[in-house]
Amino acid sequence: MQQGLDAFLVIGDVYRRDEVDRTHYPCFHQIEGVRLYSKDDLLGKKPDGSNAANLFTPTPDTQRIPEKQETHSIDAVKATEIQLKQFLESLCDELFGKDAEKRWVDAYFPFTHPSWELEVFYNGQWLEVLGCGIMEQKLLESAGVTDKIGWAFGIGLERIAMVLYGIPDIRLFWSKDSGFLSQFAGKLPGEDVKYKQISSHPQVIFDISFFLPESTQFNDMTSDVYDTIRTIGGELVEQVKLTDEFENKKKGKKSQTYRIVYRSHEKALTKEEVILR
Repeated sequence: MQQGLDAFLVIGDVYRRDEVDRTHYPCFHQIEGVRLYSKDDLLGKKPDGSNAANLFTPTPDTQRIPEKQETHSIDAVKATEIQLKQFLESLCDELFGKDAEKRWVDAYFPFTHPSWELEVFYNGQWLEVLGCGIMEQKLLESAGVTDKIGWAFGIGLERIAMVLYGIPDIRLFWSKDSGFLSQFAGKLPGEDVKYKQISSHPQVIFDISFFLPESTQFNDMTSDVYDTIRTIGGELVEQVKLTDEFENKKKGKKSQTYRIVYRSHEKALTKEEVILR
């Protein structure tokens, strides 16, 4: 298998006209995957060394039918379909677990025929995971590929992330709200992470810097600083994070800067209200 020529992934931004709501946004991220097969790769050979079947029909003007394109042989299409579905079902097993129920639904896409959507039964409902199909042979021919057949699929990353992490609104992926971003900072793909609801009201941010007393050392894992700040700020303190450290070697002093994020679940706070506390 030639990586990069016969098998590759393309990841990028997708832009389209969409009304913005909880599940739609004019920009999202997509993974496109392609796998091509030569006749020997896909169909193999007979025991005597001859080809088992052909990728293409002898007459190029064969009529297109729901099961296949004009030039494809039915054997090649069925073999490619098996490879495609086995691969993508294995992908879904990795994402949703091997026990998740799956089903294939006939679909239409302009660059594949036949085409399908793969759905997974997850959290009590059928979820559309991806679209795929046998690549249009004319598309391959336009790229100079005349002796291979292949499949392609596309999967939206935000859609999958929303399901796996329990994120209720696609617009959060473009948020700079640290209440959202901090929940996923430093996490690995395999970790069990679930989104925790944040307030719809805006954050109020203050930075505080101070010199440490002699023989005292704080770090961002020290609970004393956090507990002290939360004792004074109360339940309005959403986050406390060490953001900077400085050492004045001449004076032998160290200073630290902490970012304190305030937010209310009941109303929009002002900086004046926070200062008065």
